[in-house]
Amino acid sequence: MTDSLSRINVIKDRVFAGLRVAWQEGLFLIGLEKDKEIEFLCQAADEIRKHFSSDKADLCSLINAKSGCCSEDCAFCSQSARYGTEARSYPLVSEDEIVNAANRAYENGAHRFCVVTSGRSPDDNEFDSILSALRRIRKTNDIALDCSLGFLRDERMSALKQAGASRVNHNLETSADYYPSIVTTHSYEDRVSTVKRLKQAGFEVCSGGILGMGESREDRLKLAFKLRELEVNCVPLNILNPRKGTPLESQLKLSCNEIVKTIACFRFIIPSATIKLAGGREVNLGPDQERALRSGANGVIIGGYLTTAGSPVEEDLALIKRAGFSLS
Repeated sequence: MTDSLSRINVIKDRVFAGLRVAWQEGLFLIGLEKDKEIEFLCQAADEIRKHFSSDKADLCSLINAKSGCCSEDCAFCSQSARYGTEARSYPLVSEDEIVNAANRAYENGAHRFCVVTSGRSPDDNEFDSILSALRRIRKTNDIALDCSLGFLRDERMSALKQAGASRVNHNLETSADYYPSIVTTHSYEDRVSTVKRLKQAGFEVCSGGILGMGESREDRLKLAFKLRELEVNCVPLNILNPRKGTPLESQLKLSCNEIVKTIACFRFIIPSATIKLAGGREVNLGPDQERALRSGANGVIIGGYLTTAGSPVEEDLALIKRAGFSLS
C-alpha cells in the first residue's frame, strides 16, 4: 500500500475512533489527484458513512412555492431580479398547491417535504399561508416538514415549529473568504447567525453549499469545517448548473473526480450528518451519480429543484437502490 493510501486509512481509523479530522489532514485529502487515491478515499468515506448511519437513504422533495423577483444578488441564482434570466417568476402558490405537492412527494416515497420561497423572507400574508399549509399537511400524512424561507425572525421560527416544521434549510453556499465574490447584499455572518438561531430554536438544520462556483479546494474545505463547527444535521451539496444571464453562466464545470472527492472529504469531516446530493447532480455527474452515493453521500433530493427539472422519480429510486441503499 502506498504512503497516500496508508495515510487515508490512518485518518479513517481516527474518524472511527470519534476523533475529528484536522485541517492539515483535510488539505491532504482534498488535494489527492491520482485516480487510485481518489477511489480509495471514496471507498473509505463509504465505510465511514456505513459506520455512522444506516443504509436508509434520506429522500427529500421540494416545492418552489414562490419564484423569482428576489432582491438579493447571489451570482449563481436565476431568481435574482438583478439578472436577465429565463427563470419563471410567480407569487406564492395557493395552500392547496403546497398541500397537494406534499401529498405527491409522500406517495413518491420522499421522507421529507420542503417549502421554498425566493426572496429575503416572505411577507406576513405569505408566511401565514405557509403556516396554514404546513398544518394541513401535518393532518394529512406523516412526511417530515422542512422550510427554506430566507432570513427568519425568532418569532417566525417559533411559529414554524408550532405548525409542524422540524428542519429548516439555510445554506452557507461557500467559505467566508469566497462569499463576497458570490453575494454582496448580505453577509456570510448573516447566514451563520441564522443557522445558530435555528439551532437554538430547536430545529434540525439543513445547511450546505454549491460546488463549482470558481472557489478553491480550500474554500470547499473551509465550508465543511464551518458546517462541522455549527453541528448541522444535513448537508445538501449542490453542483453549479450555470444559468444563462447570471454572472456564473460561463463557469467551467468541475470534473466528476473532483466532485466525488469533495463529497468524500465532507463525509470524513462531518461523519454523522446526512450528506445529500442536490441540484446539478444530473448535469454534472450523469452516470457517476451512483459513484457519488458510494462516496459518502446518503441523501438525495428527488422530483426536481427550484428552477430546473430533475430525473423522473422512478429513475432516482432505481439509482438509489443500485447504490445499495434502502428506501424505507
